[in-house]
Amino acid sequence: MTSQRCALVTGATGFIGSHLTRRLVMEGWRVHIFVRPRSNLHLLNNLQGKITLHVLNGYTEQICNIMTTVKPDAVFHLASLFLVQHEIKDVEQLIQSNLCFPTQLLEAMANNGVDRLINTGTSWQHFENRHYSPVNLYAATKQALEAIIQYYVETAGLKVITLKLFDTYGPNDPRLKLVNLLLNTARTEQPLLMSSGEQFIDLVHVDDVISAYITAMELLYDQKFTGHKTFSVKTGQFIKIKDFVELFEKIICKKLDIRWGEKPYRPREVMKPWKEGDLLPGWEPRISLERGISDLLKSCNRGPE
Repeated sequence: MTSQRCALVTGATGFIGSHLTRRLVMEGWRVHIFVRPRSNLHLLNNLQGKITLHVLNGYTEQICNIMTTVKPDAVFHLASLFLVQHEIKDVEQLIQSNLCFPTQLLEAMANNGVDRLINTGTSWQHFENRHYSPVNLYAATKQALEAIIQYYVETAGLKVITLKLFDTYGPNDPRLKLVNLLLNTARTEQPLLMSSGEQFIDLVHVDDVISAYITAMELLYDQKFTGHKTFSVKTGQFIKIKDFVELFEKIICKKLDIRWGEKPYRPREVMKPWKEGDLLPGWEPRISLERGISDLLKSCNRGPE
């Protein structure tokens, strides 16, 4: 039963990872997480004593030793370095975080007979709806990792699901994403400089995203599942940023000072999200955008959980 299952989570200190960790604990899992020496643990404050932390030193041998001791039933890999646009100084860190570390993780799994992995990808691997065209170097590293995963699938029999995420939002989100920018604008009444706002986005509530990870994990327990499969975690309800701002204003009953056209579009701006990609079997989004934003406003008024 789930109460006896053990999970290893990377990226547990981040927005989505902390929500996943909390859900696993609530469902009775024994949860181990990988952290860096200077990781910020504030999103996991209410889980102290309920999870086991492993502070990494960067060496593959240590990760292998931890894997030998923990022997998790499933590994959830969410850790990554996300940069919309990189600079020269970012290259080494991007490769270390998004390629070297997960390869160490895969090697440790292969050497310990741990064969269930849920990996995290991005819709940005599919610029202009192409089979593969990376929006940025971050997306390219995600694609490169999938190529490395294939090696371990073929040589070590790993069973892997990659969930390709779109835009996400929800409570306790520390990221400077669109929803938080709008919340801050509503609170401070300061102007917000934006592009022309003609881009379409697909916003998925974090609770729906976490349900996708849980559903994917259960799929890996199916004896018929083999190899590496990828699925989209999306609502399919694309909305133009300008229209989303209008919806947001309607929900909060307040007009925001948005300065449209004051910022240029970014290089390789995603004007329409990736519309291909199979949905995860047994999963569908349940939280509408209107309900999600309304619930988020209520949680903001209550303060952090």
